[in-house]
Formats: sequence, structure tokens, C-alpha cells
Amino acid sequence: MTIRVLQLICPSGYYGAERWVNALLSVPAAEGIEQYLAITDEPGACDEVLKRSPLASERQFKVPMSSKFDLRAIWQLVRLIRQLEINIIHTHGYKSDILGLLAAKWAGIKSICTPHGFENATDKKLRAYMWAGGKAFHGFDYVCPLSPDIERTVIEHYKVKPARVRLINNGVDLQEVEQCLAQISAKPSASDQVFTIGYIGQLISRKNLPATLQAFAKLYQQYPRCRLQLLGDGAERQALEQLATELGIAKATEFLGFRDDRLAFLPHFDCFVMTSSLEGIPRCLMEAMAAKVCVTAFNIPGVDQLITHGETGLLAEYGDTAALCQHWLDLLAAPERKEQLAEAGQHYVYQHFSAQAMEQAYSKLYKELVFEPLS
Repeated sequence: MTIRVLQLICPSGYYGAERWVNALLSVPAAEGIEQYLAITDEPGACDEVLKRSPLASERQFKVPMSSKFDLRAIWQLVRLIRQLEINIIHTHGYKSDILGLLAAKWAGIKSICTPHGFENATDKKLRAYMWAGGKAFHGFDYVCPLSPDIERTVIEHYKVKPARVRLINNGVDLQEVEQCLAQISAKPSASDQVFTIGYIGQLISRKNLPATLQAFAKLYQQYPRCRLQLLGDGAERQALEQLATELGIAKATEFLGFRDDRLAFLPHFDCFVMTSSLEGIPRCLMEAMAAKVCVTAFNIPGVDQLITHGETGLLAEYGDTAALCQHWLDLLAAPERKEQLAEAGQHYVYQHFSAQAMEQAYSKLYKELVFEPLS
């Protein structure tokens, strides 16, 4: 018997969760597993996840929605499930969890959701989605958090029974990183080279990018031959550009927006930075480590699954911009240390966070669900 799995996501761009889905699909499916991908086609939707999907076009689908939350999409999903003879729906994100679970119950199939992280949001609409998504967790056959911290939140905050929770670590498409790096010439070495700090990700509140700018401003005062490159877009961009001006670092800070070639920038970073307040296991951090870039970050749950301070990167306590700046100064003073950390970080990601290992874990779970269903 072939197990047919429908991955469902309501894309907000092409960031962590969307890249996660394509990383999972980039690995050839295990024997007996057939993967399909559906996204909601709603006002303002981004279909980049379909454009970049490794799946053939006949396995990609759009679910039409006339508004941001059109309940008629549930019936559209049920029709698609029946048409494709789907056995399991696998959802990603608050909205897709709600729509996917209701469609699974209606169609009488198994369901899995993967929480990619939780927002510390103040927006009332987003908080309502989070509340409803948390309630939906209890209806899934399995909730599969991708980091231990998310696992704790699912069990302790959302009160999901541990027997229905399966931790499957986040994974990165190492082949994508390798292919990109193979096309890039080596980074030039020069004694007076500008020290480049990079970030790739959304420009949103939980990424806490004002702290990145503040730490960089401290560095700039002591070492003017440095620059900060921020790749990505989001609601905070205008405010961040204004802050860079106020801090006197606008000339040394580049807001490069969303880039298709984001991985091509990694070899040109002297180090990667992340000052988020909340994360799962961040994909952009894994990609940087896989590309052999030294990583620096605030010490928060999720990030600590990747960085062991002084071994696979450098950590500062949350909010300590002075310590983060000092880490950069230390790396400037000891470039060989920077290379050692980068090499150790790359080895760690290859050993523990490959997309292949992630796919194998999910395929095992899919087969358990179909052949050994929960009581």
C-alpha cells in the first residue's frame, strides 16, 4: 500500500516554515510514501513555496480562499483529499492547522501538525489564531514539535497529552547549501577587509532586530571598518531603517530585502547574528552553520539547541548587546578562532540536523499511523 501525504501550509512569504516544507520534500520519499503539497490561495498570498518545490507540478495544488479565513476552503480540501486518495494531512501553522484538522475529520483521514514556533504577539487577530490553533492541537493524531522548547510549550501550556506528541528535530536541506556554495568563488582574504555581520530572516518583532542594530552600533564606534547586512523583509523594516539612522550606522547597514539568492551571501559573512526573543530551532542559523559561517546569538531556547557557547558558536545572554559586541571584537582579534567555531558548527549541523534524518523520522511516523493506528 502507498501512503499518500498532503502537506498543507498557508504561506506568508518564503521563510522558515515554507523552507522547512521544501526541505522535507527535497529528500526522496521513503518507499511506500507519496508526497503532495497544497497552499491556500488567498488575497495577498505568496506562492513562492510552490515555485521552489521539488515536487512535480501535478503534485502541487492551490486551495482557493476568497478572504483571509474562508471556511469554504475546508470543503475544497475535503474534495482534494478524496480526489487524491490522501491518507494523512500534515499541516504547518495556526491557520493551516485549523483548516487541515477540520478537513481531516470530515474526510475521515489521519492528521499531523508541526508547530514551527509561537509568537509573543500583541496583535489581537494573531492571538486569536494562536488560541484556536492551540485548541486544534488536541484533535490531531500527532503533534510534532521541531525543538524541545516547542515540545515543552505544547505539553505544558497547551496541555496536549505527551503520548500524542512526537519530537522530530528541525532539518536543513544540506544539498541546497552545498550546491550554492559550489558556485561561489572563495572569499578574498585581505588584512584590511571589512568585517561583515549578516542576518537572514523576517524583519518582525520577535526577531528583536533593534538589539542587533544596537550591538552593531557599539562595534561601529570601535571598529568603523564593519558593516551589517540584513536580508529579508517584514513589518518592522521602516522602523529599523529609522533606528539605524538614529544610531548613526545607516551608512554601514544594508537592508537588502527578500533575496532569492540568500545563500550566496553566506560565504561573505564573517559571522551571522541572531538576537531573537523567540525561536524554534532557527533554519537560517542552521543554514549559516552548514555554510561554515561563525554564528553569534542571544542565548534563548531553540538557539541553544544549535550553539554551545565557545564550541559551535558564541552566545550572549538575552538583551546583552555589550557582550554580543565584545564577541565580535574577539573574533576580529582572533580570526583563527572564528574559523574553528565555524568548522565545529558545520560539523554539528551535518551530524544532527539533516533533512534526510527528518524525512526518515516522518516516514516512520506516517507508517505507524496507517499500519499501527493509535487506540
